[in-house]
Amino acid sequence: MEMKAKEKRNKYACACSIVASMISLLLGYDTGVMSGAMLFIKEDLKISDVQVEVLAGILNLCALIGSLTAGRASDWIGRRYTIVLASVIFFIGAVLMGLAPSYAILITGRCVAGVGVGYALMIAPVYSAEISSPSFRGFLTSMPEICISLGILLGYISNYLFAKLPLIYGWRTMLGIGAVPSLMLAVGILAMPESPRWLVMQGRLKEAQEVMLKVSNSKDEAELRFQEIKTAAGIDHETELLKRPTGEGVWKELLLRPTRPVRRILIAGIGIHFFEHATGIEPVVLYSPRIFKMAGIQSKNKLLIATIGVGVTKTLFIFVATFLIDKVGRRPLLLTSVGGMTVSLSGLGFGLTMVEHSEEKLLWALALCIACLITFVAFYSIGLGPITWVYSSEIFPLRLRAQGASLGVAVNRVMNGTTSMTFISLYKAITIGGSFFMFSGIAVLAWFFFFFFCPETRGRSLEEMEEVFSHAWWSTPK
Repeated sequence: MEMKAKEKRNKYACACSIVASMISLLLGYDTGVMSGAMLFIKEDLKISDVQVEVLAGILNLCALIGSLTAGRASDWIGRRYTIVLASVIFFIGAVLMGLAPSYAILITGRCVAGVGVGYALMIAPVYSAEISSPSFRGFLTSMPEICISLGILLGYISNYLFAKLPLIYGWRTMLGIGAVPSLMLAVGILAMPESPRWLVMQGRLKEAQEVMLKVSNSKDEAELRFQEIKTAAGIDHETELLKRPTGEGVWKELLLRPTRPVRRILIAGIGIHFFEHATGIEPVVLYSPRIFKMAGIQSKNKLLIATIGVGVTKTLFIFVATFLIDKVGRRPLLLTSVGGMTVSLSGLGFGLTMVEHSEEKLLWALALCIACLITFVAFYSIGLGPITWVYSSEIFPLRLRAQGASLGVAVNRVMNGTTSMTFISLYKAITIGGSFFMFSGIAVLAWFFFFFFCPETRGRSLEEMEEVFSHAWWSTPK
């Protein structure tokens, strides 16, 4: 049942979502800081381009371990303690990277941090979705993407500030400083309430009702949402307690014998995560100094400043998206975003091709490359970036949400790791311009996928999603 009344954003729910989403800031920082740190690591440790690719992408492949186990863990220990676990794991990884005396230890630290990232990417949007009401769920579940973008920007700024330190200390300080906020976050999260939907799954109805009263704007709203959750969980009366879930049977229902709506939900959830990174955002964010250098900027200082511009753009447009997502809807933003990305990637490919085949410095081509790269990041940030996490965290039924979200994150990390670990080899094989033309072609496929397979979910409760996906995939059910 859709809530018709115009609701104010519940301040308590917003605060909880912001704190939970801070775990995503650590991922953003690690991604952003590594883009610049790799310039200094390559010089200090004398590593090859292949080793640089492995360093860039290994975090995402190791995040597979975290993402595939996070769903089961969050069903077992709860959403809140899963966030604590993610913070602790990331802390250990950041310390190892900051103290790394060799490439082997650096890779080890990045792998450990990757496991924490896998947990964080799955649990932050799920927790936010489960404490928010339909009217502002998009705003709250896009918080993790805001924090990722803010973290990337802080990583770029860290590159610029610590680049002035001696080579042996500079990149280690850049990477190691991420341990400080992760430890603070692990402590701060303990003051947050548990997800009311998880509490219902545990049969702890009284606690769930108390939390629901805090995250709702009125007693009537809290009661309505509480009843919807109980109905979705198969609880008819207050005295009926649900058996503690262990995750048994979930993978069978999700992958082997899904109902028609669940099959559609699974395709949409996996597809949106696949295309988020298949369209090339990770190479742009991670290798932006290298791309700017190929476009014609040679000074290391200017490269880092230009990269900060990418971070600022990403953060600003993510903020814009958060205020539009519940007003405009998921589909319009998603389709507009991918359309703009397609044009920007084509322009970037053309500009880089012209620079590569010219013996003279082409100022117009340099300007085109910078403009298209910034525009690409802006279009990505206003749609595909935040909506991927909003959409995938809200469409799965309660009984399948944790495992379904973890599967989506696993696909996300595979694509992220694949694009980041192969980008240098890719552009050496088909040219730098050709690689972005390829990403542009994939973006066209993404647009058609979203048009046909991703129905609108704005304003629908989490308990209604199976009904939404029972209708035509390109329509919004009434």
